[in-house]
Amino acid sequence: MAERRGLLNLGYRMLGSVQDAEDVVQETYARWYALSEEEQRAIAVPLAWMTRVASRICLDQLASARVRRERYTGEWLPEPVRHSATWTSTGGAGADDPADRITLDESVGMGMLVVLDSVTPAERVAFVLHDVFGMPFAEIAETVGRTPAACRQLASSARRRLAERRPGPSTAREHRQVVSAFREACETGDLDTLVALLDPDVESRSDGGGKVRAALRPVVGRDKVARLFLGLMRKEPEVDLVEDEVNGTPGVAVRVAGTTVAVLALEVCDGLITHVWLVVNLDKLHAWTGYDTPPA
Repeated sequence: MAERRGLLNLGYRMLGSVQDAEDVVQETYARWYALSEEEQRAIAVPLAWMTRVASRICLDQLASARVRRERYTGEWLPEPVRHSATWTSTGGAGADDPADRITLDESVGMGMLVVLDSVTPAERVAFVLHDVFGMPFAEIAETVGRTPAACRQLASSARRRLAERRPGPSTAREHRQVVSAFREACETGDLDTLVALLDPDVESRSDGGGKVRAALRPVVGRDKVARLFLGLMRKEPEVDLVEDEVNGTPGVAVRVAGTTVAVLALEVCDGLITHVWLVVNLDKLHAWTGYDTPPA
């Protein structure tokens, strides 16, 4: 079970989709069981073999995903997850430089997944394997078909991209307080308070996948973002905003008649919300809809 969970965690960080990650795990096990018993016994560390195979599958999927997302209606956002015990834990072997390491908890954050979606497939694979899971560059080289030096450069490039937009320090308590204030301002329709909680350059991105009506482009600026969410609240007077864990940090689940219809992930920096990611594509809300219970 721990072996499967590790591969699922790897696949999710590579692809940003639980379903795609599960497909990767299934394909990895299929390739393992396709080996003869003699071939299996010849593999000294089966988990290391599976990790390399899963990473290669992810690399191929990332290349094709770029083409698919060009045809995606509106913004494509990673699938949000909950229950941090499933997706966060201590990392693997130590990296060459501990300063380069990213904790598993941090690597599942929506902000990091969004940035990783902007780097090349090879950069993402090299970064996740090395900085998150602590795999040596010599082993990564076998996976991506590059030299260890080239893999080091790939991971470094992804690291620089992340550093450019990495938020300032925000404690879990501060993040939760800001999210609570955001929820309350939305519920009461308090425009002034909501605006005060938002960074002047706050950006809101929505993912409806062409199946649910959503903004097709980012909404930028505190006044526009505040009015966007208050407008959404007016359209759904029976809506309930429930604070919940989203990708390891406090977020909000939007429920109508007991059913989750949207999930909000927020990034907080210096006490202000800098990014809002609104997922309304129901195909990406299984972590919530599978547990919803309609009111009595």
